[in-house]
Amino acid sequence: MRANQLVRSLSERGCYLKRHGANHDLYLNPANGRVVPVPRHNEIKDTLARAIRKQLGLSD
Repeated sequence: MRANQLVRSLSERGCYLKRHGANHDLYLNPANGRVVPVPRHNEIKDTLARAIRKQLGLSD
């Protein structure tokens, strides 16, 4: 999965960028207050994308 596809899907579900880190961006789900780091790579494996969505409390 392309990183921009993951970020777009997070944004569509109400999550937003909290801050930039050195190698990761932190995304916040305001519905439950969970913050998860998202790596800043071109490609993100599907298993990692699924884990990020799960940690944010989003369904697949």
